[in-house]
Amino acid sequence: MATLEELGLAGVPREDPLTYPGAWPARSGLLHGDRMLPLTRLVYDDRAPVLAVGSNACPGQLRHKMAGFGLDSPVPMVRSRVTGLDVGVSAHVSRMGYVSASPVKSPSVTRELFVLWLDRRQLDVIDASEGAPLPDGNFRRAWLPAPDVQVQLADDTVLSGAYAYVNRHGVLHDGTGAPRRHPGQRPLLTELPASSARLRELFGTSPEEFSERARGDARLCARGTRLFAEHGWVSGSGLEPYVAL
Repeated sequence: MATLEELGLAGVPREDPLTYPGAWPARSGLLHGDRMLPLTRLVYDDRAPVLAVGSNACPGQLRHKMAGFGLDSPVPMVRSRVTGLDVGVSAHVSRMGYVSASPVKSPSVTRELFVLWLDRRQLDVIDASEGAPLPDGNFRRAWLPAPDVQVQLADDTVLSGAYAYVNRHGVLHDGTGAPRRHPGQRPLLTELPASSARLRELFGTSPEEFSERARGDARLCARGTRLFAEHGWVSGSGLEPYVAL
């Protein structure tokens, strides 16, 4: 029998920020409470397909978000092969105490990501958690159509498209102008302060200090977000044109 760790149900990045993006399950399943059940199908025409590039692919985090709005309805999570998208670093500091992942357009890249099939109420919860309904929210939900982004399921079904949450601040680049890949929270919060004395002044020198200071401090997080831009570390994700679609 799979352990809670293997199912992705053992931890919640919102409660333990340095574990972000959390544990992803090894296979597709139906998240229902504290269980991952077998799926009976891969496509749900009555639900919206949403690509999870960060902690939304962690069942523990997803369950935590839904419970915060009083929802415990099942969520199908379908592992898929996605071409045209990579996982970058959001150009903002989250009040959750981490620097989150954000999708970037990468035509030559193929990644294994989860498609969440969400009903209307579940989609509203994830929108709210990403700040998508707010003018000053950090993310915008965008429809990414095929073939620009190809989402292929295990039975070789190719979806007509899927939603993803695009960061309105952009993403961090790697110094060459190419989007930086998200390496996980501890490596990221080690590398970023090491590159900036001003960032160390704000958030300290260790991942633990960074996370503790950022957590719940909206003003400090906003200062850190502005500092990313002032350092010239920010570039577009390439997905901005899709936000208006």
